Amino acid sequence: MTTVIETTRFSVLDRSRTREGHSGPDALRDTVALAQDLERLGYHRFWVSEHHGVPGVAGSAPTVLAAAVAGATRRLRVGTGGVMLPNHQPLVVAEQFGVLESLFPGRIDMGLGRSVGFTDGVRRALGRDKGVADDFAGQLDELLAFFTGTSATRAHARPSEGLTVPPFVLAMGEGASIAARAGLPMVIGDLRSREKMLRGIDRYRAEFRPSVWAAEPYVVISGTVAVAGSEPEARRLLIPEAWSMAHSRTHGTFPPLPPAERVASLELTAKEREFYESGLRGHIAGTEQQVADELETVIKESGAQEVLVTTSTYDREGLLESYRRLARIARLTPA
Repeated sequence: MTTVIETTRFSVLDRSRTREGHSGPDALRDTVALAQDLERLGYHRFWVSEHHGVPGVAGSAPTVLAAAVAGATRRLRVGTGGVMLPNHQPLVVAEQFGVLESLFPGRIDMGLGRSVGFTDGVRRALGRDKGVADDFAGQLDELLAFFTGTSATRAHARPSEGLTVPPFVLAMGEGASIAARAGLPMVIGDLRSREKMLRGIDRYRAEFRPSVWAAEPYVVISGTVAVAGSEPEARRLLIPEAWSMAHSRTHGTFPPLPPAERVASLELTAKEREFYESGLRGHIAGTEQQVADELETVIKESGAQEVLVTTSTYDREGLLESYRRLARIARLTPA
């Protein structure tokens, strides 16, 4: 009997996290290599992210990195999770994706988010402030109008006009309503905040208005998934990111990922320990059977058509093995 997992698409977002002892350029090359491996395993799409001035993340130019990934793969859909639209002029974003779609026709996705710079200094460098995200819906409309040739500016995006690049909205807070009103597919997370996620999905479906981009709602749920031979091995994959997040919450800096073994030797303050333990909870992690059971539950609860896995860890081989096991669970078709 076919399970709901087997009828669900599985995709990956890699944040190009830097690791102790490895450079930012190493992280970007790791991202491209991972995309090639995941294409062979049968994953549906591979997305990259946008972060500015964050020490632990090398991915600052998602459309540039997406071009490198698309050039190194053959059939994998490639896109952004996402381009943070408030940081950019919509015309420039349209032009960038028009170039990508022209070079790699039928393979490019345009994932769009509403976050602004990580710190005040980054926002100043970008020429933006926190309030610019308040007009995300307007920025989104302006961007999409460049593809349909209906921009109120009367400017034309070349070579974008007339091309179809599937847009996705990364939904945080009111993002679900924005995606619904625009008639766009929605990416929502994270899996740890299950009830909040399900409320957002219900709101999205209730408010969805069909558009030229999507005739009906399309839901992508996102979050960390770690699969290993045992629960402790799966937990080990979660440790570097949980510690890095705890460190950022208590020290204000986002460090490169350390090996799990080094984290085990660290003495943490009570506050650090609290954030660290919290960072380990709520993810989908365990053996293949445990992960399959939990994925089956969350996909049924959400009615999602796709799962976007966002796992980051120090051990790249362990990460790839997790994706191999997940591909087996989902019965993906190897290339």
